Parts: sequence; structure tokens; C-alpha cells
Amino acid sequence: MGRSPCCEKGHTNKGAWTKEEDDRLRAYIKAHGEGCWRSLPKAAGLLRCGKSCRLRWINYLRPDLKRGNFTDEEDEFIIKLHSLLGNKWSLIAGKLPGRTDNEIKNYWNTHIRRRLIDRGIDPTTHRRSCNDHAPTAVPETTQTISFCGAKDYYKEDGNACGILYNKLEENDIVDQEQRPDLNLELRISPPRPQ
Repeated sequence: MGRSPCCEKGHTNKGAWTKEEDDRLRAYIKAHGEGCWRSLPKAAGLLRCGKSCRLRWINYLRPDLKRGNFTDEEDEFIIKLHSLLGNKWSLIAGKLPGRTDNEIKNYWNTHIRRRLIDRGIDPTTHRRSCNDHAPTAVPETTQTISFCGAKDYYKEDGNACGILYNKLEENDIVDQEQRPDLNLELRISPPRPQ
């Protein structure tokens, strides 16, 4: 039917950990290693839940954890990994030794995300966002590429800054014969020998 609760709720401490509890947890793991978190609190003499012990160890007490501010190199690495992996914080943390997934997630949401927005970069897509033109007017420094009523606006540097969809009128619909022949079949093959 389901798992039994990991602890008796009435006999557990909740809230902040004391220095004595931290020392007991450290000593137990040093002597016995990480193992069954459900049985650890009782064996270590802690009135805590197994999950609470696991999280305390992983996020605060592990000796290999880095303390202090993130470096500029770590910031750039997090941004690159986020652009590839998205919000998969545990995968990102796996590539940054000494940092936890929760720590990276909190740092992203409080610092990096805001910094990207201030630079004019969308933190979700990692593309330059363009809010400097009204949706009905095309800035002079852009070129327009349109196909079937949708227009993409590009800045002079080539970065897309948005799409404007016009209401299609009957006379705007282009016959299939007038459209350019588009081949959307994509194939991947090994390089040809030269």
C-alpha cells in the first residue's frame, strides 16, 4: 500500500539543528559511513527524522562542501549548463564539485536570473530579449523576414528580437505555387570522404 512513516512524528525534534546534534551526526557518519537514513537517527541517538538527517548531511555538514560566494567562473559555468540542461539542478550540481543542487537553484533564482534579465537576456531561453519596439512598428535598425503573415524582427547584430503576427486578410493568403519550395526533410549522415 505504501511505505510506513520514517519516524514517529511525536518523538522527533523539528526546527533548527543544535551544535550537539550536528556533532552526533558527523561522528556517526565518520564511524559508520552513509547508509540507511531511516535507521540512522535512532542508532546515532538523535531525535530526528531520517530525511532530516540526510538533508542536514548533504546540504550542510559534508566535509567536501564549498563555503562562501560563487566565483565568476562558477557563475558562467552555471549559465552554460542551465542553457543546456534547463532547471535540472542535480545534474548541474554534479558538474560543480562542492556545491549542492539546492544551493545552485537558490543562487540562480536570487542572483543569476536577475543579472541576465538586467543584461536583456531571457533566463529561460538564454536569448536576447527585445522589448525596445512596439509590436506594430518596426524599428529602423531592423530587417523584416515574413512568411504567411508572421514577421520576425532582427536587430542589426542578427539576434532575433520578436515575432509579430499580423491578422491575415483573404488577399494575404499565398497560393502554394507562389511559396518558395521548402525542403524540411533533415538527415544526418557521416561526412563524405574527400
